[in-house]
Amino acid sequence: MLQLPDSPPSMKPSVSLEESYELCRQLTAKYATTFYLGTLLMNQRKRQAIWAIYAWCRRTDELVDGPGADITTPETLEHWENHLESIFTGQPQDNFDVALVDTLQRFPMDIQPFRDMIAGQRMDLYRNRYQTFEELYSYCYRVAGTVGLMSTAVMGIDRKREMSPWNRKTNPYIPTEEAIALGIASQMTNILRDVGEDAQRGRIYLPLDDLAQFNYTEQDLLQGVVDNRWRSLMRFQIARTWQFYAQAEKGISYLSPDARLPVWAALMHYSQILKSIERNDYDVFNQRAYVPQWQKIRSLPIAWLRSQVL
Repeated sequence: MLQLPDSPPSMKPSVSLEESYELCRQLTAKYATTFYLGTLLMNQRKRQAIWAIYAWCRRTDELVDGPGADITTPETLEHWENHLESIFTGQPQDNFDVALVDTLQRFPMDIQPFRDMIAGQRMDLYRNRYQTFEELYSYCYRVAGTVGLMSTAVMGIDRKREMSPWNRKTNPYIPTEEAIALGIASQMTNILRDVGEDAQRGRIYLPLDDLAQFNYTEQDLLQGVVDNRWRSLMRFQIARTWQFYAQAEKGISYLSPDARLPVWAALMHYSQILKSIERNDYDVFNQRAYVPQWQKIRSLPIAWLRSQVL
């Protein structure tokens, strides 16, 4: 069972650093198979750091989407933010924290994206509808765009690219907006894939303004109606999501060479979910869109080629 952050403050870590990273690895492999496959293409230090970050993000998400979400309150999230502050001062509070404290020492990063992610979970406590895409974008940034910012600190920047004679710059370009775009694209992909599951919980993440644009109602969505109105709405959402993937692609070449392949692989694997939705004729209510393992493996040579020439 996933260890959630509801342990008493007196609890202290009882594992070694190696064991803590292994806990993070297991959690990543279990809950994010596509993402995990991409991390295996990184060197050991970077993939371990990404596992530690993912474990924290997953546990944060579980507070509002996990089995114990019914008892989560604003006070729960406040406690979790205090827990976060302890981690950033080098004081692990539980077994998963040990790896994240070490990661922060190896790859210094700002605490703000972590705080922003907790703010995103607060939104889920009191919101189950978004009127405009601008409102949804704010949510997507907090729960996923922040992951792009956290990960960039681990991936590293290609300093040689910036110091070439034809591209010499005093301060290297950091693809912050592109990293956020990849998070937005991934979260939008999640939203489109999980429309049916979210509807069963009374949640509608698609902007209500967009539903109205295609004359498709909340009741239609909650009843799982798949018709030409729905297909047109989904085509619109998928096209928007592809725009964020395209923006994200532009930033990969600025990353350290050893990080480009796994990022390309993760981007390609995850974006293929959109194509799976299309193959299912946009029926996300009765069919779950997924990418088979053989298809992910088959795309690796293309990801490698892109990492070399783009």
